[in-house]
Amino acid sequence: MKLEETIESIGKAFEEFKAANDERLKALEEKGSVDPILAEKVDKINAELSDLLKAKEKLEALETQVARLELPGGSPEPVDKAKAEYKKAFEAWFRKGIDANLNDLAVKASLSTLSDPDGGFVVPEEIDKEITRVAETVSAMRQICSVMTISTSTYKKLVNKGGASSGWVGEKDSRSQTSTPEFAQIAINTKEVYSMPAATQMLLDDAFVDIGNWLANEVVIDFLEQEGDAFINGNGVEKPHGIAGYTFVANSSYAFGKVGYVTSGSASALDDPDALISLQHALKSVYRNGAVWLMNDSTFETIRKLKDGDGNYIWRPGLEKGAPETLLGKPVYIDDNVADIGSNTYPVFFGNFKRGYLIVDRMGTRVLRDPYSSKPNVLFYTTKRVGGGIIMFEAIKALKIAS
Repeated sequence: MKLEETIESIGKAFEEFKAANDERLKALEEKGSVDPILAEKVDKINAELSDLLKAKEKLEALETQVARLELPGGSPEPVDKAKAEYKKAFEAWFRKGIDANLNDLAVKASLSTLSDPDGGFVVPEEIDKEITRVAETVSAMRQICSVMTISTSTYKKLVNKGGASSGWVGEKDSRSQTSTPEFAQIAINTKEVYSMPAATQMLLDDAFVDIGNWLANEVVIDFLEQEGDAFINGNGVEKPHGIAGYTFVANSSYAFGKVGYVTSGSASALDDPDALISLQHALKSVYRNGAVWLMNDSTFETIRKLKDGDGNYIWRPGLEKGAPETLLGKPVYIDDNVADIGSNTYPVFFGNFKRGYLIVDRMGTRVLRDPYSSKPNVLFYTTKRVGGGIIMFEAIKALKIAS
């Protein structure tokens, strides 16, 4: 199905969903219960909508990728001979295990030093970029958060906790002394995540196989499963510090270093759109421009059934090319690592993640070739170092389900 046809199908499914769900809500209001057949119909249409929206996202990503390939090239980038030499030698080692002074070539190409104790070799830049590109198209957190590449193991940043005064003065007026700003140091340590894909020697001998693309697609799913969970639930011990791994406090008692929350009106349920409106306005207006919603797919399906006080659905599908789905006017991102709806859980986050959360990648993905442990297969122990944490706590808010 083409993108235009998919968007048209989304519009039709949305109208069917609204009609069926309106009937469900009316029965619930008048009779206090819903015919199971009607409830099943609503859930089926809702699931079909989810599938169509995912299809639209994939088609848009594909069109973007094709467009990049078709862009007029202009002047080609100058060839870095040292890096080109390293890439050629790396491919020979990757396919055949032939080490043609790779360590020396890596240093010459400014990709590595000889002091790295981890073993293996750094992948060429093209493969590293391919791994990053695939990750960015799949990971919701990598799409909505700031991402930085560093050459050391730790990123440190001074953050103003607030309190510095300022004001307007005339040209000749005296300036009163401003209060001293209070700073906190944020340190994000990178931790190692690994994957170990296997390939047959026959595959490696095939000259038509793009080893960079093969490796990227093999390891990126493993990497994403590990880092995706850590960006949400990690405790910061030997892994990134996830947004749900910090201390939560009622937003009225918010303090730096903690995540403020708003409580839903219903125990163990999310059936009140007013709670979402309150969550949206718990975020300072300075952060709302650029803010997005983050939740899992199950929670999203529940929220799609909600209406505001005027009887309007608070969710809208993107019915144009490139248009995102919106909830109360803000884009929605899905990450199934976020908690389900349940007593005392935090199933919805709203915030400006670009300003609030930083993902740090240490430069250089390393590969160790192992042709012995799983004969006749060749194992490729692939590692990268990743960190993550909140750097601006007031830029992210959570919804807590009442107990």
